[in-house]
Amino acid sequence: MNNWFKSTLFLKIILLLSLFVILVIGGLTFRHISNLTSSTEVVVKTYKVNLELEQIISYLRDAESGYRNYIVTKDTFYIESYLNAHKKVNNSFLNLRNLIKVNSEQQENLKILNKLTDSLFSSFAESKVFVKNDETNTETFKTLFFKEKVIIDSIRRQSMVMFQLENKLLNERQKEFQSDLKFTPLFFYVVLLIMLLLIIIAYTKISNNLKNIKAKNDQLLIFKESTNQSEIIGKHGNWVWHIDSDKYVYSDNLYRLLGEEPQSFEATFDNFLKFVHPDDVGKLAEDLDKMIDVEELPFTNYRIIQKNGTIKYLKAYAKSFYSDSGQKRLLGNTSDVTDEIKSILTLEERNLELEQNNKELSAFNYAASHDLQEPLRKILTFISRLEEKESNNFSDTGQQYLEHIKAAASRMRLLIDDLLQFSRTNKPDKEFVNADLNELFENAKQDLTVIISEKKAQIKIATLPKATVIDFQIQQLFLNLLSNSLKYSKEETAPIIKIYYSKVEADKEPILYKAPQSHYHKITFTDNGIGFDQKYAKKIFDLFNRLHNKQDYSGTGIGLSICKKIIQNHKGFIFANGEINVGSVFTIYLPVN
Repeated sequence: MNNWFKSTLFLKIILLLSLFVILVIGGLTFRHISNLTSSTEVVVKTYKVNLELEQIISYLRDAESGYRNYIVTKDTFYIESYLNAHKKVNNSFLNLRNLIKVNSEQQENLKILNKLTDSLFSSFAESKVFVKNDETNTETFKTLFFKEKVIIDSIRRQSMVMFQLENKLLNERQKEFQSDLKFTPLFFYVVLLIMLLLIIIAYTKISNNLKNIKAKNDQLLIFKESTNQSEIIGKHGNWVWHIDSDKYVYSDNLYRLLGEEPQSFEATFDNFLKFVHPDDVGKLAEDLDKMIDVEELPFTNYRIIQKNGTIKYLKAYAKSFYSDSGQKRLLGNTSDVTDEIKSILTLEERNLELEQNNKELSAFNYAASHDLQEPLRKILTFISRLEEKESNNFSDTGQQYLEHIKAAASRMRLLIDDLLQFSRTNKPDKEFVNADLNELFENAKQDLTVIISEKKAQIKIATLPKATVIDFQIQQLFLNLLSNSLKYSKEETAPIIKIYYSKVEADKEPILYKAPQSHYHKITFTDNGIGFDQKYAKKIFDLFNRLHNKQDYSGTGIGLSICKKIIQNHKGFIFANGEINVGSVFTIYLPVN
């Protein structure tokens, strides 16, 4: 209801009702004036009818008087008076007929009166003969004279009937007029109150509309200013092409993109093309022509040259639409993408640098696997020969030095092997295959057969699934985790290594909060070794990080870093938990593909 009151339809209805009320008042006023006019005409007509009737009576009296004087004096002068009265009576009858032509009852009364008058004058004519012959004392004349008297009395009565009927009609019309006259002011008053109420409602509605329009205008001003600011911040501008009239409208910031002051030149396509790079003019014009047919301009990139010589890269998009009047228009948006283009160019340069670094790293790997290992093998060979042939010639100190050299060379060989292995995990040419994890684990286990046998280790493993993985990397992962558990086992305690498997949902594993995949393969390695302090749970995966002295435990600090890198290559997760002298737990999550 409130929304209907606020609608423009409500205001239109109020306006129509007001116009209707005005028309009603005008109609009633016209009717009232017409009634007044009709009443006035009735009064005037009644007055004229009564006047004519009185004149007829008066003329008849004159005729009677002239006739009687003629009887007494026999003077023909009175005959003239009698004849004039007769003519006047006839004229009055003609006037009466015109006055009462719409009143049938009065017309009938007039006919009767007319007959009586004719009878009177006929009687006068008959008795005139008797007067002329001096026969006034005869019975026939007396009878005629008496008849004339009777006719005159009948004429008076008939005239009175017509008088009374006219007065009756006049009284009835006056009553109707008085009734209308009493009702009309009250009706006018009520209608005026209603009209006043409608005007007040309309005024309130218009006032509210004006307030709303003012508020919306304020919002539009804020929106316009916000749009201008967003265009400045976002480095874009908009434009409208009125296709039918071939007129353009540019926003202020579109001028700024061109390096010009807002509205500093006429917005035309030709003026805009003056800023477009010569090599891009043809392409831009062609794209705009195509848009007229397809009604949409796809993203198009071009360059502009500002007056100071600065080259900017712009990207434009446009789409056509039709106004309410059916005029076709094209609304476009142009953005400054210079920074993006420069970033892309910079990124391409860095990619080239990275590609060059990868080539250098590959060269280093080759050197490490061939050039560095070759002299190292010779060192180990000569150390072996010294032990076989010259060890008896060394003093105790010399023997000690020789052992140190041998241990250092062995650690260097191990370090080079681990670095090569870590480098392999960083190569981009990784191929995923559907592999049986059980086979990969057995292959890793075979590589550690000697140390497993020496330490009498027990390895218990659940059945693992098939998964889409980089097979040699997963095998290396299993190898490093087994080797880690064997390496850090307790002295005089046989290692017990258990591997568990389950398929889990990410949202049910608290540690996988907001993981990208919904399901994961969960593989857990547990051992009963020396363990580690939990505060180092993240550091043990760092490159070259060691928690134990190298004299006590061999290793380079790279093995677990390789495990982490392999898991990252598979978009998975690896976590470590440890407790000193209790053991370690390594949990890995591989996505289910």
